[in-house]
Order: sequence, then structure tokens, then C-alpha cells
Amino acid sequence: MLITFIGGGNMASALVSGLVNPHRSHLQIRVSDPNVGARERLESTFGVETFSDSRAAAEGADVVVLAIKPQNMPEVLEQLHGCIRPGNLVLSIAAGTPTEMIERGLGGEPSVIRSMPNTPALIGHGIAGVVAGRHCLPHHRGQAEEILCAAGDVVWLDDEGLMDAVTAISGSGPAYFFLMTEALTAAGRQLGLTAETAERLAMVTCFGAGAMVNSSGGEVAELRRRVTSPGGTTEAAMAVFEAGRFHDLVLQAARAARDRGRELAGS
Repeated sequence: MLITFIGGGNMASALVSGLVNPHRSHLQIRVSDPNVGARERLESTFGVETFSDSRAAAEGADVVVLAIKPQNMPEVLEQLHGCIRPGNLVLSIAAGTPTEMIERGLGGEPSVIRSMPNTPALIGHGIAGVVAGRHCLPHHRGQAEEILCAAGDVVWLDDEGLMDAVTAISGSGPAYFFLMTEALTAAGRQLGLTAETAERLAMVTCFGAGAMVNSSGGEVAELRRRVTSPGGTTEAAMAVFEAGRFHDLVLQAARAARDRGRELAGS
């Protein structure tokens, strides 16, 4: 399977890294990027073939991955118009770009899958919300999964209208987690710990808690209950969160992210 990445940014690099390590003999990878420095880095790091011209890179590809910024999408679609062979897959990881726009820009009836990966993909622990366009067949889903799972996991959606909700939860979610880590670090300093100790305690605690959540099989509430002993220190902290309507605040933040995603998609 010949895969062409249009764009050689961080997310493309994360996926390419996962696809070439370990080596997969059935895959051939190309990357198109106008930046000569990016092409040289990709060639030296991953040993992949690179191009400066998107159309030339996409010629003959079984899968074309659009790993570009949304504002560059119209220009790239114009370059690739009429280039995608019938039955081949176009996988987009560009934020806020509906499948219908990509189909229209490419012309014909291309098989388009839209995905929203998140930044933990850069270390192989990402997750992507994925939705298939109207011309996709089951094997296209399999191709998309092989590529995206090289950097984490996937969740399939039946309704493309929910992609903005995916962005609000998993796309923006790492920033919420980082904010919590920052807040714990600052609280530790206010309670008398050195900056170094507070930061180390907060970072490793959040890392360990995240690992426990990931291995819990979805029983997050049960994990919280186990830590929250009646009348104990954690229960006292939980009472403060509840008084501050923590769940409502998170919901408001997620709604704001979702609504902004809708605005950007319509702009």
C-alpha cells in the first residue's frame, strides 16, 4: 500500500514514525512538503521518499493523507483536483474541514475519511475521532485504522456533526489536563513545597493517574471512590470541587470549545 502524506508537520511525523517503526514491508510512504528543511528531516529520520509537489507525490497513491492546516486546504484540494483515482482513500487529519468540502474540492466521488487526532499521538498515545464519507467502503476503514492506530487509538462516529464535540473532548482535552497539572503545581507551592518538589509531585501524580484510568476498563468513578475515604483528606477536597460546581465548569468549557469549532468550520 502506497501512502502519501500531504504535509510533513508534527502529526504527520508522528504517524509516519509509527508506520515505519517497526518496519512494515507492505507499506511504501511518501511525504510532500514545500519546506526543504522538513523534507530533509523526514528523509534522514524515517528514510521516506519526499516531494515538493503535492500532485506528483499523490500520483499512484492508494491513500492520500491530508496533514495540512485548514487554511491551506482549498489550495491543496485545487492542486489535487482530478488526481485521486476512483476507489482510493483520502484521509484528512485537518481540523474543521467537512468531508463534503474535501469531496467537492477533489472532484468526482472520492472516498474520504475525516479524523481528529490529538497531540498525545506525538508520543504514540493519541486517540482520534473518525467518520467515513458517503463513498467509503469497509476496506477504507481498515486502511484508515492502520494509519491512525500507528499513533494511538480510534473511535468511529456515525454522525459527522459530532466531530466538533470530539475536538472539545479529545482535541482540546490535553490542554485541560495540562491546566490541572499547572494548578496542582501552583497549589503545592502555596502550601509551602519548593517549586521543584511541587512540580514533580504534580506531574508524576497526573501521569500515574492517567495510566490507571487507561487500564481501568472505564471504571473511572470507581477509581475515584477508592481514593476518597469517608471523612478523609480526599473527601474534603472533593467537597470543595463540588461546591465550585466543577462538573458544570468542565461542561461549559467543552461547550465553548465545541461552539468555537463550529464557528471556525463555518468561517
